[in-house]
Amino acid sequence: MPASFTLAPKGHLLLSVTLAVLTTTPALAQEDVSGGFTPLGRLILGAGAEKVAIDTPQAVSSVEQEDIDRDQPANVAELFKSVPGVQGAGASARPVGQAFNIRGIGNSEQTASESRIIVNVDGAPKFFEQYRMGSFFGDLELYKRVEVLRGPASSTLYGTGAIGGVINFTTKDASDFLEPGQDRALRFKSGYDSNGDGLRLGVIFASRPSENLELLGAINRSKGDDMQDGSGATLPGTAYERWSGLVKGTYRFGDDADQSMTLSLSRTDTQLDETVVAQTGGAALAGFGTSDIRAIDDTATLTWRHRASANPLLDLTVGLSVTDTNVEKDNFSMAAMCAAGQLAVLCDSEYGYRTVSLKVENTADLSAGAWENYLTFGVQVSEQKRSATSSVGALGFHPEGTDQKLGIYAQGELVWNDRLTLIPGVRVDFGELTPSAEAEEAGGSRQSKTSISPKLAAMYKLNESWSVFGSMARTERMPTLDELYSSEGPARRGPGLAAVARTPSLNLEPETADTFELGFAFQRMNVLSDGDVFQLKATAFRNDISNLIATSPRPILPDGNTTSVPYFANINEARIWGAELEASYDADLWFAQLAYSQVRSEDRSTGLTLPDTPAENAVLTLGAKLPDQNLTVGWRASFFDDITTSSATTSGEAYNTHDIFATWTPDRGVLEGLEVNLAINNVFDGTYRNNLALDKAPGRTISISVAKTF
Repeated sequence: MPASFTLAPKGHLLLSVTLAVLTTTPALAQEDVSGGFTPLGRLILGAGAEKVAIDTPQAVSSVEQEDIDRDQPANVAELFKSVPGVQGAGASARPVGQAFNIRGIGNSEQTASESRIIVNVDGAPKFFEQYRMGSFFGDLELYKRVEVLRGPASSTLYGTGAIGGVINFTTKDASDFLEPGQDRALRFKSGYDSNGDGLRLGVIFASRPSENLELLGAINRSKGDDMQDGSGATLPGTAYERWSGLVKGTYRFGDDADQSMTLSLSRTDTQLDETVVAQTGGAALAGFGTSDIRAIDDTATLTWRHRASANPLLDLTVGLSVTDTNVEKDNFSMAAMCAAGQLAVLCDSEYGYRTVSLKVENTADLSAGAWENYLTFGVQVSEQKRSATSSVGALGFHPEGTDQKLGIYAQGELVWNDRLTLIPGVRVDFGELTPSAEAEEAGGSRQSKTSISPKLAAMYKLNESWSVFGSMARTERMPTLDELYSSEGPARRGPGLAAVARTPSLNLEPETADTFELGFAFQRMNVLSDGDVFQLKATAFRNDISNLIATSPRPILPDGNTTSVPYFANINEARIWGAELEASYDADLWFAQLAYSQVRSEDRSTGLTLPDTPAENAVLTLGAKLPDQNLTVGWRASFFDDITTSSATTSGEAYNTHDIFATWTPDRGVLEGLEVNLAINNVFDGTYRNNLALDKAPGRTISISVAKTF
């Protein structure tokens, strides 16, 4: 299908149609609007006290198990297809070459970019940065829920520096597969992907040995060959093999079972043989050749929660977590060029992050009279060790070190008469970064940093249908180990010429971001038929970022010159602004969803669009329910405008794609417990590239999965 579509007018048309529905719908008898079957009616657990998304004074979304089963996403880009303002960046299809982008923040090319987005798995902080490698390696089959909290207002609860926002992954639980009164369940699942001849197998065993104990064990195996784009060209490096496993148990005890202890252990082991070294793709593929890559991602969490039924001042959660992510590279096709310095990137090597974190948080209910009042306060300590070894010694471009943090925070939530909600909050993080012996020898030294993140969010219900909300938030991002301690010797640039050396950057100031949001929400039942629900949430935002940290330009001078520059520097200021719209309609026999996102940005020193800016896009989903046949079918269309950024790599042309999905869940006879999901992505086999992806997207892919629970 031709990619001649110009989004902006059609995006505005979609908004106009939506507003017309709002203004022409007759005033109906007001009823409670739960909207539990729509994305905006889902509970949000990570923004404070539990609230449905439409009643949260922040831009929030959740991807649930039903979405994951229906869409069968192979990577994070496919996971967030229908979430406004969130995309994958980097590789289009390689399993370890992707990163997150929220509102124009985050990519897979710039060092430390992903530190501007906080990622958690079962409450455990996850972080990985390695040039051209991506940042997240978990198998999506392990998770049942993913929450996205957009913007820095989430820094209060999760850590200063969340300029883009927070992404929370939650692993599966035994209770997800056990019916009331059932003490065990066994679930088998298999899947096939036509593009790349992919095969997926999984088994889950859930058990309830006693009323207070639940146990789950899961193991998954998947593999695939190289995929093709819409023109039939091979997407190099997309072949893979993967194992993943999860062991999780929850024990409840105490008065009225108001205490629980949960242990979760998960591992994802991904092997890529003779794959591209530059996993994020793009023009760098040819320059680095191929190697074997193995990525192992481990997460362990132990969580104790005490929800004292007789004491409103006590809702205590204590979480201890250990995460360990390692990437090993060997069997380089260009191993003959392996040498100390920058060419060490072509040597056998191993990169890792190990993070130990302890978080203690309590929510006290101080409600009185017409005011509901919840006060959440906590402390979080963490130690992150960055490691890198190679066959030629220390890697100056990937310095080792330790990052220790202490965070103290408090967030209030005041609700007056179920109409006015106020959420103030503040967090202070104290950081101490220590270089390894090799990094210290290169000029690094211990650094102590402090960052502060205050915020205020508010929402007011004008009536049962209309609400307005807004927020102000400021956050500071401390420099990472990479930004402080990276170093590099002179690099030859021609006969008698060399780019000057780069030294550790010990004088970096924290990045700061000031963000303002303003929006409205609308919800109404019985719009077109009895019991249906329509919900809409629109948000406009502006984010002013100063002291941006980026690599320093390197002058080219005659050989022997002793001039040097810091590897990183605070170089400029930027502004990011835009709007998001999320709308959904649900009725007995059909449903519809709309996600629209427009992000604009400006480098204040050059006037150019920032390279991480996503193209304006709209995603429309229409579906039908056939309850007598236990069948749900749907169509999703994604429209992306063209965009020109300051980088040719992340500039892109307009395109549109179409997907089809169907879910069949018979509930009688021998087929009871069966679930069949069919997804056809890129139905018309279009050839295109998302501007944040560095290579073309896969062509038509037919994915089918069959699961049976016994």
